[in-house]
Amino acid sequence: MRKPYSFTILLIIHLLIFMIDGHGETVKLDFDDTKVYIVYLGERQHNDPKLIKDSHLAMLTTLMGSEQSALESMVYSYRYGFSGFAAKLTQSQSQQLSDHPDVVRIIPNTFRKLQTTRSWDYLGVPRSNEPPRRDNTGGDGVIIGVLDTGIWPESKSFNDDELSEIPSSWKGTCKSGDQFNATKLCNKKLIGARWFVDGLIAGIGRPVNLTASGEFLSARDAVGHGTHVSSTAAGAEVDDVSYHGVGRGTARGGAPKARLAVYKVCWGVRGGGVCADADILKGIDEAIKDGVHVLTMSIGTGSIPLYSEVDGHDGIAVGSFHAVARGITVVCAAGNDGPTPQSVTNTAPWIITVAASTMDRAFATQITLGNNKTFQGRAIYAGKGVDNVGLVYPGDDATSTGVCENLGTIRRSLVAGKVVLCFTTFDTPSVTSYASSLVRVAGGVGVIVAKLSNEITAQCRGLPCAEVDYEVGTQILFYIRSTRNPMVKLSPSTTLVGKRVSAKIVGFSSRGPNSLAASVLKPDIAAPGMQIIAATSGLDTTSDQGFTMLSGTSMATPHITGIVALLRAQHPNWSPAAIRSALTTTGKTRDQYGIPIYAESNPPKLADPFDFGGGIVDPNGATCPGLIYDMDITDYINYLCSMEYDDSAISRLTGQTVTCPRKRFSVLDVNLPSIIIPHLRNSTTLTRRVTNVGAVDSIYHVVIEPPAGTLVFVYPPILIFNCNTKTISFKVTVISMHQLSGGYYFGSLTWTDGLHTVRSHIGVRTALPQELNVAPI
Repeated sequence: MRKPYSFTILLIIHLLIFMIDGHGETVKLDFDDTKVYIVYLGERQHNDPKLIKDSHLAMLTTLMGSEQSALESMVYSYRYGFSGFAAKLTQSQSQQLSDHPDVVRIIPNTFRKLQTTRSWDYLGVPRSNEPPRRDNTGGDGVIIGVLDTGIWPESKSFNDDELSEIPSSWKGTCKSGDQFNATKLCNKKLIGARWFVDGLIAGIGRPVNLTASGEFLSARDAVGHGTHVSSTAAGAEVDDVSYHGVGRGTARGGAPKARLAVYKVCWGVRGGGVCADADILKGIDEAIKDGVHVLTMSIGTGSIPLYSEVDGHDGIAVGSFHAVARGITVVCAAGNDGPTPQSVTNTAPWIITVAASTMDRAFATQITLGNNKTFQGRAIYAGKGVDNVGLVYPGDDATSTGVCENLGTIRRSLVAGKVVLCFTTFDTPSVTSYASSLVRVAGGVGVIVAKLSNEITAQCRGLPCAEVDYEVGTQILFYIRSTRNPMVKLSPSTTLVGKRVSAKIVGFSSRGPNSLAASVLKPDIAAPGMQIIAATSGLDTTSDQGFTMLSGTSMATPHITGIVALLRAQHPNWSPAAIRSALTTTGKTRDQYGIPIYAESNPPKLADPFDFGGGIVDPNGATCPGLIYDMDITDYINYLCSMEYDDSAISRLTGQTVTCPRKRFSVLDVNLPSIIIPHLRNSTTLTRRVTNVGAVDSIYHVVIEPPAGTLVFVYPPILIFNCNTKTISFKVTVISMHQLSGGYYFGSLTWTDGLHTVRSHIGVRTALPQELNVAPI
């Protein structure tokens, strides 16, 4: 169906698009067998963007044989945060450039995919009309750069009431485009709006019809994902928001006074949001120039990482490194491929990687059978319920089926005016929505779906529905088969909040350990990412008054982004590593009711650091962590050396002359706020250092919970800080008592002064000694 505001334009690979008042002209280019490659040249050698671009063109001209061919080949020049360019090249040409002494890496133009009325109350972030905690300024003065699908600027979440003037540090712009008048739509909240699509156009490999997908060549959001992310991180307060009657409350962002700079790098094509690495890197490059303080990217690969972040296969990691080197905190989604181990993405140690949790809210639907036995199901339905109607299982009829996804074959005479019970092996909520549609068409008045447990609550389609697990479904089936005239009452959904609903890490949230660098704990931290109500695109046909409910690590990420903005406003001199440390060392492993946090898996289990990193975020604890594990460029160089990367590649990446020592730095000594030892043989000793950010005169004592089967010793066990001693190093010795190799065991190392609790998770996996030979059985 054609959507409003769309325009007719056919984007074809190898066409140039020249923007004139929001409309495009096309010029045919002839590039046979070419693909888009990102030619990464590392740190800039000087600060003149024009000279940098000229040097890129000169390199490409030498390769192509003429300046005209080079101009037609070039897609982007990256010249603000780092040096490099994207170009359409043959495989042979890319190989020639990879051998050039100035080229660090050739990066493929990878296509990536996109990975709240209660959540901020759950996290304890105060509202604007509540007394501020610890000088909470709402993130005023902080600029958040959002790389996503754009923004719907008319949403109430982006009004600029009571905001001060735009920060003087801002150097960016709002750009007009298709259905986007920057003069009218940008304000003191939305201060930047750009879009980048050339990498997608050049690399997609086939014609792309933006009209069919309802897209815009502008920062306007046709998908809704970017609008949802932006409003979750920094949206203004909007009262009386719900999603079709459930979850009613005030929608607000975590940092309501922070400013938004939107870089549209993801596009609603190929059935969803597609983001090309060339466009993402251009967005990062421009955001660095524009002066953002935080970058948020709810974007992932959708697959288990298999390449090193500095080998150049990960454009997000490379671009993020340059942002972090300039003091910009980068927050990314962990991915939605859980609960598979090692599925976490965005694993570079300079990125804050976010897992998704539930919160203390659920949408319950009460089921009352004719024998007065009640069950609690789940669904999103705020219409009228059904009372004392017939209940049927179509699978008992020889001509019908009890399989939910096949209910299109059921007889109308069997189900008319009744509630239908069905079973499915699928765990996705779309099955319930589909089944409710089929039952409605057949004349039924409700549906109960028995399925595998899944925390994502289904939306009913025009009639009451409820999801239950197989055990409850079987009990209902026994009732039907043992009763001559089975009856049921199906109530509308109600919103449950509080202790009755425990928080957990959701099943789709990608898990560690880190597949690229096992000693780097990923994810870093968890935040609510389940059933988050926030603003959406005006084209979203499922929305309720401009708001929708979404789930994913994409939704968890802007929660951390908003908190980072609050921390940045309160502690403007903190580095990105200091902010990450404050978040991870204060994370909660129990919810506010004292209930341990579980992780959805098969079977469910207590959550561990590979599920939630440091735990579920505690915004108020992070504002005053007591101690931080800080890192600077030297620490990142030591990390790169420890991973045995080439000296010249590290030098170009960092802009410094680097010669790694012959005896490489141990990756275990990288000053991370966690300790993961993937291959412990007998014992090892590592070093950490902490910086006091609390009271000047402080004394911290160590508390150790060793992983099972290990001994852990810390020296010194007491840290004494004063006006002359602000940073102290300590050593940690871990001894394995295991006789066999096995999985990871977890513990913790905590520094406490009686007021602050600074916890670092420890994960240890024992490896057999190299000299041990095991005879075959």
